[in-house]
Amino acid sequence: MSTTSLLKQFGLQAVAGEYAGAETVLRFGSVAEELDALRHGCGVFDLGWRGKLVVSGEDRVRWLNGMVTNNTRDLPQDFGNYSFVLNAQGRIQGDLLAFQRGEFYVLESDASQIAALREFFSRFIIMDDVELGEISGKLTSIGVAGPQAAGVLRKAGLMVSQNKPGQMVDGSWEGHGYTLLRDPIRVRDWYELWLAPEHVAAFWNALVLAGASPVGAEALEWQRILLGLPRFGADTGEREMAQETGQDYALSHTKGCYIGQEIVERIHARGQLHRRFTGLVVEGAAPARGSRVTAGDREVGEITSSAEMVVDGAARTLALGYVRHDAAAKAEEPGESLSVGASAVQITGLPFQF
Repeated sequence: MSTTSLLKQFGLQAVAGEYAGAETVLRFGSVAEELDALRHGCGVFDLGWRGKLVVSGEDRVRWLNGMVTNNTRDLPQDFGNYSFVLNAQGRIQGDLLAFQRGEFYVLESDASQIAALREFFSRFIIMDDVELGEISGKLTSIGVAGPQAAGVLRKAGLMVSQNKPGQMVDGSWEGHGYTLLRDPIRVRDWYELWLAPEHVAAFWNALVLAGASPVGAEALEWQRILLGLPRFGADTGEREMAQETGQDYALSHTKGCYIGQEIVERIHARGQLHRRFTGLVVEGAAPARGSRVTAGDREVGEITSSAEMVVDGAARTLALGYVRHDAAAKAEEPGESLSVGASAVQITGLPFQF
């Protein structure tokens, strides 16, 4: 398991551990206060647990568009979007952000996925003029998120214009080059700085001086659950179909052929899904991943992520998981209820509204 550049170089006085395939900062202090910064202020955090692949070659545009669920062919230069990677049966093999950089694409995903994605993609480079390389060791990332994120970036001298969703802007700060990007769709006030690992401490210090609060991966995980964003390996994997996750912005229904398209379009045309990804409010302790959701003595779903968290001063147990459509509809009727073990659960839409 790799260690992030920020953790190695900055010597952070914080609790470290594994997240998404890399050793990073889990928390600096109170996780509830760090979550509060993400929700109401500005948090700065290590994103070195994200890895990066480069796709180049004359056939890169056609080839990549045939590998992922979204339309990467028509991306403007220096813009990106979010996609699933599927197998021929329409099952999720991974997910990624793809950015069009002119002569090449940069693909970003969790460090835990990079090796498997590279191996999967390599199997489909046959007669194509496509080269696939990894640059995770050459670029690291810092995240800046929250309603005050744009203001903090401007104060630090790292943002000179309003980035559109999915847009990347290259810049220079104190002689150090960097790229600032805004999340394509999933998180409105989420920005990433891509930079050389040896400069990560200088950028971090500048953001903290500009008003950002240090945030660890545990608060990011709480925020992810609140937003209802599935994480590969926890909420998605080879059992799941793309539409079951509810992340429709990852799918293009007009771009042409790609691996798994036939299954995606069949579901799109018929509207036949037996279960859906949903939020659950739990009365009691956080259920373990894989815990069964039941209606009486009938199993109707399962838990994929959960956490006991403090949101705006209130203790809550929240979970993500999949529940059958018929059971979800019936649970809304008077006298009907769902449970996980001995704990009652209530289905709610995503993102959670607090």
